[in-house]
Amino acid sequence: MAIGHYAHWKRNISVFLASQTISLFGSSIVQYAIMWYITLTTQSGVMMTIGILCGFVPTFLLSSFAGVWADRYNRKMLIMLSDSAIAFATLILAIFFLNGYKSFWLLFLMFIIRSIGTGIQTPAVGAILPQIVPEEQLTKVNGINGSIQAFVMLVSPMISAALLGITTLEMMFFIDVVTAAVAVAALLFFLRIPAHKKASEQQKAGYFDDFKEGLSYIKHHHFLKTLFAFFAIFFILAAPVSFLTPLQVTRTFGGDVWKLSAIEMTFSIGMMIGGAVIALWGGFTNRTYTMALSGMLFAVCTLLLGIVPNFWIYCGIMVLAGVTMPLFNTPTTVLLQEKVEGDFLGRIFGVFNMISTSMMPLGMLIFGPISDFIKIELLLIGTGIVMLMLSFMLAANKVLIEAGKPIRKT
Repeated sequence: MAIGHYAHWKRNISVFLASQTISLFGSSIVQYAIMWYITLTTQSGVMMTIGILCGFVPTFLLSSFAGVWADRYNRKMLIMLSDSAIAFATLILAIFFLNGYKSFWLLFLMFIIRSIGTGIQTPAVGAILPQIVPEEQLTKVNGINGSIQAFVMLVSPMISAALLGITTLEMMFFIDVVTAAVAVAALLFFLRIPAHKKASEQQKAGYFDDFKEGLSYIKHHHFLKTLFAFFAIFFILAAPVSFLTPLQVTRTFGGDVWKLSAIEMTFSIGMMIGGAVIALWGGFTNRTYTMALSGMLFAVCTLLLGIVPNFWIYCGIMVLAGVTMPLFNTPTTVLLQEKVEGDFLGRIFGVFNMISTSMMPLGMLIFGPISDFIKIELLLIGTGIVMLMLSFMLAANKVLIEAGKPIRKT
């Protein structure tokens, strides 16, 4: 059965990753263009904050619902529908702008629609990969996917800036429409994958019954409770290094735009390298040890960013911090894909997405105001030390060590 199911897995994953890369590329270019348009036109921190909130709050609120949908319905269709909805909304926005109706609230509405689409897509993408890829290839594929995403995030700001200098925002909207259409067509005509078992059956339980069943699944799997608790705490502590480093660079090394771009680019380059490393290496046999090691390295990088006095050394540490991200995220994703039953994967990834989208912003509610009274360097040193201790606790946690062991073939 497994051989027939994965007979054309290389072709299928190539089509899937190509479609996702095309879609992400177009969306990233337009996302940056919209944000820069708001920034340059208003020069308002309040307007920027509204845009950021519109970009992440709907994803957080929708993730639990979307996780249930990813288990109840055809995951490929969910990905296609969310891409299509975003493209259609972008097309309507382009028409409004071309006719002279250039309201900022339309752009904020666009952020909300994109955020909803992301909230629907993320659990579906995480849950669909084990349907396409053999278990022993999941680490490699997730690593390659991480490198591709890092590359897109590296080049899309530069391409967006160049295009914004030679064309209008309205014309750039059509890039997203075209790339989304190509991505959807690729999935529709070239990706052959049957719906998973639960989606093929008549749904007897109600939506909220499915949701409660997902929460019960987490409750009765101790490693999931422990893993999610670890991530929630770790993400809160990672808020200063994730959000406050541009402000730190401005205060410490000067407010040159190229310096802010440099730290973003070096981090993205590090992520590309890290994705390649985990794809080739695969990590330790026990996935928990790979997560713990990368967490320790990330914690040390955070601590060092609060100490180094030289900007170029700072950028070098940013590269290393970027390398740790795929080493941290990939084994976590694969662990869930391997150890969670297929019919529950969407709901588990939905909860995981809720944690990942909410904890760092929650951390900013704590560390953001504090950064006006305490030097950011001290916040980085303090959170780095605590994250290091937390990573050592992860490496010693018997429940997660047991969960991280490879599945024995029978």
